[in-house]
Amino acid sequence: MAFALLKQRVTGSTEKVDGRFVFTKQQQPTHMAKYKLEYLWLDGYEPVANIRGKTTLKEFSKFPKLEELPWWNFDGSSTRQAEGKTSDCFLKPVAVYPDTTKINGAIVMCEVYMPDKKTPHPSNSRASIPDDPGAWFGFEQEYFLYKDGKPLGFPCGGYPYPQGEYYTAVGYKNVGCVAREIVDTHLQLCLDAGINHEGINSEVAKGQWEFQIFGKGSKNAADQVWVARYLLMRLCEKYGVDVNWHCKPLGKDVDWNGSGMHTNFSTTHMREEGGKAYFEALMGAFDKYKNEHIAVYGPDNHLRLTGLHETQSIDKFNYGVGNRGASVRLPQSFIPDGYRGYLEDRRPNSQGDPYKIAGRILQTIATVPKSGGKKGKK
Repeated sequence: MAFALLKQRVTGSTEKVDGRFVFTKQQQPTHMAKYKLEYLWLDGYEPVANIRGKTTLKEFSKFPKLEELPWWNFDGSSTRQAEGKTSDCFLKPVAVYPDTTKINGAIVMCEVYMPDKKTPHPSNSRASIPDDPGAWFGFEQEYFLYKDGKPLGFPCGGYPYPQGEYYTAVGYKNVGCVAREIVDTHLQLCLDAGINHEGINSEVAKGQWEFQIFGKGSKNAADQVWVARYLLMRLCEKYGVDVNWHCKPLGKDVDWNGSGMHTNFSTTHMREEGGKAYFEALMGAFDKYKNEHIAVYGPDNHLRLTGLHETQSIDKFNYGVGNRGASVRLPQSFIPDGYRGYLEDRRPNSQGDPYKIAGRILQTIATVPKSGGKKGKK
């Protein structure tokens, strides 16, 4: 392992002290290794930002801490984030993860700032969202693997067998021979990076898969989703495969599922206090602000949220225990536990920005007074 190179060498010599020869250790300078730091950021494309990345090399005696990582800059005129006459944008490191595909590799998630290094760039969706370490988020990221312009495993000029056997499937007929290797390798890469990956499964449509990420705090959870997305796309390069994040890549006029990013969430109050009155007030707020939620839950959601394929219509809001066709699904344990625990918002789609999704959920929660508390800000 590369980390073995970071151990300090101890040498010394013998000296005569009080008539005895003793070994005196001499601490040698700490070994400095060049680390490959891959800085990632979100560009200025709309309605969906792309992940960008570039690598710099810096010397450290051991895996760097976040506070040791320097700011960096890039050409914003090439990413729709600046004009050519004043193109510098700056990268502020906000999270760092080991990259075990490289010796002394690290992935550095960044926010984009203006040249003054004080003003977040307008494309910086992370900087302004509410954050609370007591708010927990679990993102269920669905996606399609694509090759030659069609989902992996689709025949040329047609469709495979109808949906039915592909969900959590096994066997070449259902999952082929490449997808399993990709998703299993991606899972291990995430674990190696310290990302709190919680599971994978094949999904309802052929060529469709899902991974789940859990994190405490909206920014932390969303950082991990973006890095997990990056690792998957980079991995797929060697297979000649693309990741299609679109929520309805096959269109709404065919009987094939779309892709969501169901978002499970809870706060300390929801987990520890809860209560029927609070829950009903919370769902009332989610209904009141349903349009504000849809606005940040990913583009083209009208193609997916049709009331079919386990979705509620885009212009309606409802909730139900175990109801996968509801806007918000309550787990079976939620009511027996005194209306306490987590909830699942099933409206966010696979292209949604997890920063904006988590931020909007916390904004709405903040409008609901806790028991005996004061009403929060809108």
